[in-house]
Amino acid sequence: MGNNGKKPRGSRAFTTMAVIVSLLAIGVLLWGALAPKDRKKIADKVDSFFDHMGQSEIVVPAETRVPKTPWNLTLVNRDRPIPEDWQVDPVELESGQSVDARIYEPLMQMFEAARSINLDRLPNVESGYRSMEKQKSLYDQKLSEFLNGGYSEEEARALTEKWVSVPDTSEHQLGIAVDISGEVYDIYAWLQENSWRYGFILRYPPDKTSITGVSGEEWHYRYVGVEAATEMYEKGLCLEEYLEQHDLE
Repeated sequence: MGNNGKKPRGSRAFTTMAVIVSLLAIGVLLWGALAPKDRKKIADKVDSFFDHMGQSEIVVPAETRVPKTPWNLTLVNRDRPIPEDWQVDPVELESGQSVDARIYEPLMQMFEAARSINLDRLPNVESGYRSMEKQKSLYDQKLSEFLNGGYSEEEARALTEKWVSVPDTSEHQLGIAVDISGEVYDIYAWLQENSWRYGFILRYPPDKTSITGVSGEEWHYRYVGVEAATEMYEKGLCLEEYLEQHDLE
């Protein structure tokens, strides 16, 4: 059968190669006809172009960047376990509990400020940093109580998790959350009104249970830094809401 007037592929490839060779030959002739100073100018411009290309940075459009969440805003809950690379530098308190060294100073400043409404005594940290082993021990102990009470394993686990977080999902394992008690009950009202000044928030407000997944805990405070705590206090936000509004994970 005929080729309908089309050139064979081999013929087209040969023609293309011939054109390229011809252009190269013309380029060589033109280059040879240039004066040495003109050749240098062209060479310098080419070198400058490639140097600039090598030094240029690739700019990622702002809308595609994912902001890095700072340590003090790390989210831990039943759906977000503790980061694998999380490190704690424990500092022991007078109560025998400990907290991460990064929050020791602001915590002490807050407690000193609370003296005036706490019978001139520092509030007490009932529970601070917990190791993985400690959290697992608390969980297993509470689970055994419900199992021994006649509940099925499924029921016992559901009840346990209302009181104790599943290991690896507790803020206490971060070392930047504390359960606080005082000499007077008024300590909790004071903390709700003033903790933000020192970078702490009431982590589980009773009206945010549907978001946090935890019933109101007036004793549980979490360090997030003064800037974030101030905004959360002024806008009535919990940590999950704050992170969402700031596109943080």
